[in-house]
Amino acid sequence: MSISGGPHLTPGGDAADLAGAAWRKSSFSNGATNCVEVAILADGSVGVRHSRRPDAEVIVYSRSEWASFVAGVKAAEFEPAG
Repeated sequence: MSISGGPHLTPGGDAADLAGAAWRKSSFSNGATNCVEVAILADGSVGVRHSRRPDAEVIVYSRSEWASFVAGVKAAEFEPAG
């Protein structure tokens, strides 16, 4: 899978790109079913999907895009103002 121009949607999950993906969700989800799951794909990119809809679209990010997002989360950049 070639990533260029930012994240892209993989409608319904492209079987060739997602085959064998080991999907994980955060331990902070406390067993809830309404969660986001991530998987490191064969080419090193990162897939993100909704846990209740595993056969639906997957958003695929490059490793650098994902690293930037995780750094922003850790820095609390996405916390509500106030």
